[in-house]
Amino acid sequence: MDQQQRTRLLKQIMWDYNIPVDDIEALLSGTKQRAGHYTRNTLFKKMLESYSWYTILDFFSPEEIKDLLTTETINKLRSASLRKKYEFVKNRLQEIIPYTG
Repeated sequence: MDQQQRTRLLKQIMWDYNIPVDDIEALLSGTKQRAGHYTRNTLFKKMLESYSWYTILDFFSPEEIKDLLTTETINKLRSASLRKKYEFVKNRLQEIIPYTG
C-alpha cells in the first residue's frame, strides 16, 4: 500500500473525529501514546471492525497483531461473526508465531 492509500484509509476511519493523520501515524508507530482519545489498542479494534484482514496486515505486522489481538479486544468487537473470526486468527497466530516474552 502506498502512502496516499494509507492516508486515505486513516482519514476514512476517522471520519467522525478531527484527528490529524500525522497523530494517527505516530500512534501506529508507537511514538505517541494517544491520537485524540484513541490508544493503539482502541484504534486497532476500530480497524478490525472497519477493514478487511488484508488491510489490517498493511498497517500491522503479524507479530503486532498477535500482541494486540487479545481476548479482551475480541470480546469488545460488536459483531459475533467478527469475534468468532478473530478468535480463530488469535489462536492461529499463537500457533505459528513463537512466544518472545
